[in-house]
Amino acid sequence: MYNSALRQITHEADLCVVGGGLAGLCAAVAAARGGIRVILIQDRPVLGGNASSEIRMWVRGAKGKCNRETGILSEMEEENIYRNPTLEAPLWDSVMFGTALGERNLELIMNCSVADAGTEDGRIVSVTGWQLTTYTWHTVKAKYFADCSGDSILAPLVGARYRVGREAESEFGESIGHAEADRKTMGMSCLLQAKETDHPVKFIPPDWANVYESDDAFIAAVSPLTGKALIRDHKVGTSGGNLWWMELGGEDDSIHDTERLRDELLKVAFGVWDHIKNRGDHGYENWKLEWVGFLPGKRESRRYEGGLMLTQNHIAEGGKFDDVVAFGGWPMDDHNPCGIRMTAAREEPSILYKVPSPYGIPYRVLYSADVANLFMAGRNISATHAALSSTRVMATCSLMGQAVGTAAAIACRQGIDPAEIYPTYVPELQACLMEDNCFLPGLRREMPALTRRAKIDLSADALALLQDGIERPREDADHAAELPLGGEITFSFDAPETVHELRLVFDPDFTRETITPNRKMQVFAQRLHTGFDFVPVKVAATLVRRFTVLADGVEVAAVGENYHSLVKLPLNVTAKTLTVRFEETWGAESVRLYACDVK
Repeated sequence: MYNSALRQITHEADLCVVGGGLAGLCAAVAAARGGIRVILIQDRPVLGGNASSEIRMWVRGAKGKCNRETGILSEMEEENIYRNPTLEAPLWDSVMFGTALGERNLELIMNCSVADAGTEDGRIVSVTGWQLTTYTWHTVKAKYFADCSGDSILAPLVGARYRVGREAESEFGESIGHAEADRKTMGMSCLLQAKETDHPVKFIPPDWANVYESDDAFIAAVSPLTGKALIRDHKVGTSGGNLWWMELGGEDDSIHDTERLRDELLKVAFGVWDHIKNRGDHGYENWKLEWVGFLPGKRESRRYEGGLMLTQNHIAEGGKFDDVVAFGGWPMDDHNPCGIRMTAAREEPSILYKVPSPYGIPYRVLYSADVANLFMAGRNISATHAALSSTRVMATCSLMGQAVGTAAAIACRQGIDPAEIYPTYVPELQACLMEDNCFLPGLRREMPALTRRAKIDLSADALALLQDGIERPREDADHAAELPLGGEITFSFDAPETVHELRLVFDPDFTRETITPNRKMQVFAQRLHTGFDFVPVKVAATLVRRFTVLADGVEVAAVGENYHSLVKLPLNVTAKTLTVRFEETWGAESVRLYACDVK
């Protein structure tokens, strides 16, 4: 198949992750931290997929101020807030790239599109991709593979079962299903980015841009309450919309028609900006167009069939699974496949169906039903179209990616297939995820044995909060222990003990109010449009900036510029007492802790 005149390189790994969006990145990092050799193949020059500077879709996840996603995603966001307060998209790229680059067990192969795969006895043995920048074929041989490509590129290459389109209501009894199954999907969008200036800025559209003379071109539907036409919102601003409704592709082939659709979407994007600037008084005389995305952000294409098919009804019931490894909470946000082609005579551009937030996502939707060594994570998991309309958002995808990477490390250590993790190794998987600060609805993290043996100089109430295994506010309680600045926690043992690690979970400010006053950035620290009201983000005031660790009264560690909520500090000291002194926050007048334990 391959031209022998061009270079060919073969690599070997324990896990090969295909796709470097947030799901693939988190999967690769989690697996590498789990101690296995990982190769991540990404077909773009940057990581992050829809969240990258190439597309700039906002990262969204579970609704509710105290339901924000933690784990590797939170770690990267905290790095971005610290290093990139004005939220420049290329710097966010560098944060994601640096997170991968910092893992010694992880190798990146960028600008490489997977084009073939080899199989033996129902297993994948290798994948091969073409690297455009070096004119090289790369073949990766691995024990396990994780398809985080979004488009499920491995499915047709290895013969894995997959679905495209909307299920009939009768198949799973989904009330938002359709009378008959079809191949229609949610579409894709090319976004634009604008900035407010202090002077008028002229915009001359390209002659191929669409022309939208009046707001009538953006009629979305007729309100059932007022009978008046609903206009697609095209107000941009720091906390305004991102014009997500500039969408096409749901009525087409969302994979093979992408190039043609991209051309059409660019006509739409430049035409919409022309309308905002030049056709009617919209109040944007001083705004300039900074950027237009030439790579569409996709919402839906192929979805694998796994050990379980997640449905609307599972989500509506709260996702109460014994193998919960992630959570969602975005509404079932079902975009009309017509996209911007839709008129008032048709339907709304998107219908939101409320869901419990958070709801659990089970491990069984993250591995293939018929290819023994294949995981998947992201918008291609084993879910119906209806369920996918909720799980597809990127923060949720990142959690599933971290679960897959963690599961792959366990499978590799045990020498088992992905399906064999369920049910025997699910408790280990869940414990590992919670150790890495991933919230799992309905579960509590167990305290390490060394922490349980220690005497800790806190009040009974404060100690109960630190050791209840819940590391974020919930409806029943805040679950944070509070100490004054300069306060200490001391672990005392009857005899000298070796302390390998100190684990701390600080309050990341779940309200986000100390990070930014801008509403959109309070959900996730990313910027699109920039008005004069934009305020640079700040490290959460509730995080502890400086703390010291003493063993038998002798300083053994001093951290002077912490900006993360989860801190795992290697110590490897032997002592009868270990004291943690909290000296400075990023602005809060007290120290708020969700965990402080040793092992």
